[in-house]
Parts: sequence; C-alpha cells; structure tokens
Amino acid sequence: MPNRFATTHTLAVPGAVITYDVYAAEGEPDGRPPLLLVGQPMDASGFATLASWLPGRTVVTYDPRGLGRSTRSDGETRNDPAQQAGDLHHLVDALGSGPVDLFGSSGGAVTGLDLVTRAPGDVRTFVAHEPPVLPVLPDADRALAAMRRAEETYRSRGWGAGMAAFVALISWQGELTDAFPAEPPDPATLGLPTDDDGTRSDPLLSGASSTVTSYRPDVAALTGASTRIVVAAGEESRDAITWRTSVALAGLLGQDVAVFPSHHTGFVGEGFGRPGRPEAFAQRLGEVLAG
Repeated sequence: MPNRFATTHTLAVPGAVITYDVYAAEGEPDGRPPLLLVGQPMDASGFATLASWLPGRTVVTYDPRGLGRSTRSDGETRNDPAQQAGDLHHLVDALGSGPVDLFGSSGGAVTGLDLVTRAPGDVRTFVAHEPPVLPVLPDADRALAAMRRAEETYRSRGWGAGMAAFVALISWQGELTDAFPAEPPDPATLGLPTDDDGTRSDPLLSGASSTVTSYRPDVAALTGASTRIVVAAGEESRDAITWRTSVALAGLLGQDVAVFPSHHTGFVGEGFGRPGRPEAFAQRLGEVLAG
C-alpha cells in the first residue's frame, strides 16, 4: 500500500467542532476538484487506505460531529443527515476550491443525498455507495420494523444481542418475507459476545442513526440538481438490503446501479473488520468519477 500523509485541521460549525484531514495531491495539480470521502457512523480513519490509493488528487476525509475527533456542543446525540449535510456545506466552503467530488458510504451516502438536495452547487459528482434508505424499498415497513427490533434488542439485552439482530437484517437475501425470523439469532452463533456490558451508546444500534435509515430521498430535487449523481453498490452485497436500497434509489433516479468491487465497506484495509479490496475499489471509483 502506498504511504500518504495528511494534514489535520479543525472547523467550528454551529454546535460542533469538525476535524478533517487533507491528503494533498502528489505532483502537479491536474485541475480536478478535491474528493471528499464521507462515512457514517464511521469516522475518517476508515478511509485512510482508500486515500492512499488515490495519490493523483487532493482527498479530504472528516469525522462527523460527535464521532472520532469531532466534538459537539448542541446537546444532541442523533446522527441527523440534514445537520451533517450542513456541516459538509461549511466544510466545502472552508476548502475554498468550489464544488467538490463526493464519495459517500452507507450513512455518509445519506448525508450526501441531503447535501445535494439542499446545496447542489457544492458537489460536481456524487457517488452514493449503498445508502441504507429503507423507505425506498417495496418492503419498507418490514425493513424499518426489523431495524427497530435490532435497536430494541440492543436496549434490552446489550451489544452482542443487538448486533446479532442487525446482522440478521443486513445479511438477508431479497425481500423480507414471513420467512424472516421473528426472533434474532443467538449472538454466540455469530461469534458475538453474549454478556451485556451495560453500555447503550453504540452509534448504530442506540437509535442515534434512526434518522439515517428512515431517510426518504427527495427524488424531484435530486433529479433536478446540477450535480451528477451515481448510485453504487458492492458486488458482494448483491441482494442484501443495502444492495436493494441502492438499486431502488437508482431506479427512482432513472439510472442503473454502478457495481463496485467487494462489499459494503469494500474500500477498507486491514484493521477495520472484514477487509475489502481498496486498490481495486480506488480504480473503480476513479473510473466512475471520470464519467
């Protein structure tokens, strides 16, 4: 993996201080705008490997408010896409280079959808990779109920049990039917802890991200935006729930889903759970951004 070093900066926004990293382009600038990599609830550290495979352009990563190094003083715990889109708007303005290219992963893709809806002039090309926008699904009611069940299981039984319920949802193939289990699996069968450590602050399972999974994209605003939007999904996610949300959203926008290598976080390297294929992912991202 190539070595690439970033400079770290902070930005005060209403109710928070955002920390972001800038990986300067190597060699002579080629005229392309900065590429902003956004995750949720993942912080910037998960994008370091991908950034290392994009040496030809300036890459910017950031920690969403309340996650990683970014602090918040607004008294909230929710990961609200509209609020985070506002933070990204301030970040794009602070970069001072005009419209950026944007790659959003998972909840970061939902933040990107809201940013393009509200401020399309901020983004030249937006790649939305596996946004978990459950309301676009034909089985939205079942999917949202299953997500609520994972959160309720976490609140009542702790992280291992809650994560087992979440894994059951995201690994299910195709529409959620009556065959979808009414009870979450035993966490031990998935290699997850069975004890409850008493914490209830997980950003995924605590309900803090419920505004992400329940987000309903404004299709009219997105199709009318000046931003070029590409909805993408990993080849190993095929028929899983975030593949299906991606395909459904792409259909609403009148396009086919762009297939990327690997899985839901196929850009990550070692040390972030299941490694992806970051070099191949970076190559595919470059192709998509080039149009």
